[in-house]
Amino acid sequence: MGCETCTNGKNGQPAGCKNNGTCSSGGCSKLAVYDWLANMDLPGQVAPFEYVEIRFKNTRKEFYRNSEKLSLNPGDAVIVECSPGYDVGIVAAAGEMARLQMQKKNATKNTRDLKRILRKASTPELEIWRDARALEHDTMLKARSITSSLKLDMKVGDVEYQGDKSKAIFYYTAEGRVDFRELIRKLADTFRVRIEMRQIGARQEAGRLGGIGSCGRELCCSTWLTDFRSVSTSAARYQQLALNTQKLAGQCGKLKCCLNYELDSYLDALKHFPKNHAKIKTKKGSAVHIKTDIFKGILWYVYEEGGTNSPMPLTIERTKEIISLNEKGQFPDDLKDFNDYVAPVVEAYASVDAQDSLSRFDEKKGKRRNKKRKPDGNRPQRSTPQGAAPGGEKSAQTAREPRKDGAEPRKQNRRKPARNPNNPRNTGDTPTGNSPAQPQAPRSGTENKGNRPPRSEKGPRRKPRNKDQGNDVS
Repeated sequence: MGCETCTNGKNGQPAGCKNNGTCSSGGCSKLAVYDWLANMDLPGQVAPFEYVEIRFKNTRKEFYRNSEKLSLNPGDAVIVECSPGYDVGIVAAAGEMARLQMQKKNATKNTRDLKRILRKASTPELEIWRDARALEHDTMLKARSITSSLKLDMKVGDVEYQGDKSKAIFYYTAEGRVDFRELIRKLADTFRVRIEMRQIGARQEAGRLGGIGSCGRELCCSTWLTDFRSVSTSAARYQQLALNTQKLAGQCGKLKCCLNYELDSYLDALKHFPKNHAKIKTKKGSAVHIKTDIFKGILWYVYEEGGTNSPMPLTIERTKEIISLNEKGQFPDDLKDFNDYVAPVVEAYASVDAQDSLSRFDEKKGKRRNKKRKPDGNRPQRSTPQGAAPGGEKSAQTAREPRKDGAEPRKQNRRKPARNPNNPRNTGDTPTGNSPAQPQAPRSGTENKGNRPPRSEKGPRRKPRNKDQGNDVS
């Protein structure tokens, strides 16, 4: 059988594991447990472990007693007892792996209160269970509309139906206490099932819904994180992170769980640093600590007076030496005498290919100028029209046509364009010959200069327009 947590893709095939519904190990489910003890045989006269870990929707897991001594493997669907009715779950761990899981979660003390596994699920029971799972999304949307109509300060995050459709669990988040007695009556009248309300935190809600974090990977709470430890801002201070709530908060709105991952490494490294290293004194003046490179073991100091001096790096041993001198009442001349730190030389990376440069889009490009290319000897010349000689010269065949009688070749008569008889500039006979020739007025020359009147006869020169006077110019 396939995993019930897989979303259906094309043609009803699961979109998660790509095994076309034939996987039986539960690998597609959240918080799956790999049974690395499956191939190990138990010693003789040793009974298999009686308890089994069963997983339900999303991250909910519980332990049940295998009183019927059923042969169970991870991925098997079983019927477990509930109050009332029964529920359907998937085996997550059995045998010695379930023993280790119970020891990890401290569930070995109250084993008498654990419920029993009734039997393996049959085909009709699985069909009822799948029908119930198909109703969960619509039920959640209707429940949200009912809570908004009652004006309750709560959010329904998820709905989980029981395997026999007799009960529905509504998971909600709220900042304070909520009186949902009227809500339960309306939900029971609407869905005709037994209603149970469970309040969860913001981290548990993110683990049930899932999502993508700022790192680009799926949320840790929905994939492998089993317990939610408290995260405080002191974890960010130890790691010298900026106390920016927008960057330190996750999808749930709380501090990111990954702030605790490397906290132990930072705390171990900070044990070697001196405690009273905030200020050291020299004859030149007092120096104040400004920053620390924890894993390199470097402390940076700057003088209080002056302000223009550059920070001075000091190792942990040199810092302890100066602090011990200050405690004895001795002051060194300058911090430069204790500077043993050699900064590593970082060679600038020159990209061979401009396409590999990360800053290639930051540089401003100049305007492109369309320059005409000069003819090149290697470039093919432009094709000349038929009858024309290369270089713009007339060919001999076009200029002169040979005569058949062997006489001197005559010039080729080219037809002149027709002239417009109404244009006064056109003189002489027109192609039509109907209009008489009219004298053409000269365009320019010294003949017309004498006929021009002097500038004084033309009248006074117009004054330039003044901006302050408006449109009226005298």
